[in-house]
Amino acid sequence: MTASPAQRYEDIVETLSEGSANRSFDAFRDIPWDDPDFAIDLTDPRWSLPAVDALGAHPWYQEQSEERRIAIGLWRQANVCKVGLQFENILIRGIMQYVFTVPNGSPEFRYLTHEATEETHHTQMFQEFVNRAGVEVPGMRRVIRVASPIIPWVASIFPEWFFTMVLAGEEPIDHIQKAILRSSDDLHPLLERIMQIHVAEEARHISFAHEYLLERVPELGPVRKGLLSVLYPLTMRIACDLIVVPGKEITTEVGVPRSVVKEVFWRSDQGRRMLRDLFGDVRALAEDTGLMNPVSRRVWKLLGIAGQPSRYRSEPAREAA
Repeated sequence: MTASPAQRYEDIVETLSEGSANRSFDAFRDIPWDDPDFAIDLTDPRWSLPAVDALGAHPWYQEQSEERRIAIGLWRQANVCKVGLQFENILIRGIMQYVFTVPNGSPEFRYLTHEATEETHHTQMFQEFVNRAGVEVPGMRRVIRVASPIIPWVASIFPEWFFTMVLAGEEPIDHIQKAILRSSDDLHPLLERIMQIHVAEEARHISFAHEYLLERVPELGPVRKGLLSVLYPLTMRIACDLIVVPGKEITTEVGVPRSVVKEVFWRSDQGRRMLRDLFGDVRALAEDTGLMNPVSRRVWKLLGIAGQPSRYRSEPAREAA
């Protein structure tokens, strides 16, 4: 209770490091890839998208044959994994860029190198799933794949913005995976195990990014803080579209009509509600760090991601009043 904010931050970072040291997962040791129950059967109806997925709930998808629903569902799950591993590859490079400059004795070095190790296992886990699914998925949009060598440098130039990018990439996938795990009791065991591992370790990664911003943002000068207050919601919305919304390949290669994709992301009522719900935790963080101001509130609203902040981390979405 009497610890300074700086000491509190260091204590939390050290606790996260101990958690990583004492409980972490290996992509190949902790998933029984060759267990027959974990095999990917292209006729298994469990690959159909659940109703909590905005595309899975769309009437067009529900009207398709079971074979088509399975093919679309497996392609989408594999593409989400490909997007995840590409994002985490960028994140690892940014972390290494950041820790290169931290002083001796910084608890951030130990924790962030733990995180980079865990993210490396996640990339292996996701790529193995893509390989075994046997579908050629592109992952992120081409523009981000081309720009990916530049993004990690933000960790040196404006680290508060970099860790905002971290949250922008991690929060949507984490929110969606938790919703699927909470709502479905008929998941394929391979997909369920991958999600369980990812959610468990991302809890630490998201916690660190939250604590980092809580510690560092209040110390920013008015110009950088004002700039970050606007970049924060912009980054959240842009990253969400890049990570959650499938590219044109879902139309050209899988056959989902472009009109359906546009309606699902984000023109339908369910799509707009899902978009708002993805950002409850980061809206709360923006309030706590002073990044909500009259200008930034308008940006949140214009982007369609304004709403109630979470009352606690990972709170299930509440229906709008």
